[in-house]
Amino acid sequence: MTTSLAPLLSARLSLTPKTTLAGLLDGAWWPRSRDLTAELPSLVDALEEPYGRITRVAVNPTRWPVVPHKVAVTGHTVHVGWFTEQDPDKMILLSYTVGRCDLLVIPPETEPSAAARLMTAAALPGSVLAAGALMSDEAATGRRMRDARSSEDTWETDGGSALPPLRHPVVGARMIPVPGNPRR
Repeated sequence: MTTSLAPLLSARLSLTPKTTLAGLLDGAWWPRSRDLTAELPSLVDALEEPYGRITRVAVNPTRWPVVPHKVAVTGHTVHVGWFTEQDPDKMILLSYTVGRCDLLVIPPETEPSAAARLMTAAALPGSVLAAGALMSDEAATGRRMRDARSSEDTWETDGGSALPPLRHPVVGARMIPVPGNPRR
């Protein structure tokens, strides 16, 4: 029986440019699901040019419901391991040629604007922020942005956008007489 792989979607990946500044992360990956068997092939294919053949992957099982022992990718098999001591927001990939690649793993359900900020931050050369710190910073940024939108919405719906028009000029409890009024 022959099996064929379905056409792969390209990996949503942002890598640190090659510089002399070494950081804690080599970039970020934003998978479309939490299924490693489905997601790893496109990631490994995207990393083949800059990192060579990826042979092993290490993840923290708290972010992945199923951690397979092996995943078939184009032309070879990748061995997958897990470590509970590893940062849950990081994936470590190993290759024979380049060595190690550490990626921030952005949760699939992340909003596109937040994912874009995280991918940019993780790919900064020389960054000393760990994966967990980047995720915490983004969570705080997201809360601040939601709070700002919420207070702006409250301002707009609470009548804060404009003062109501005055019905008629009043001084104390009496009306101001209008000149030329015959009924006085």
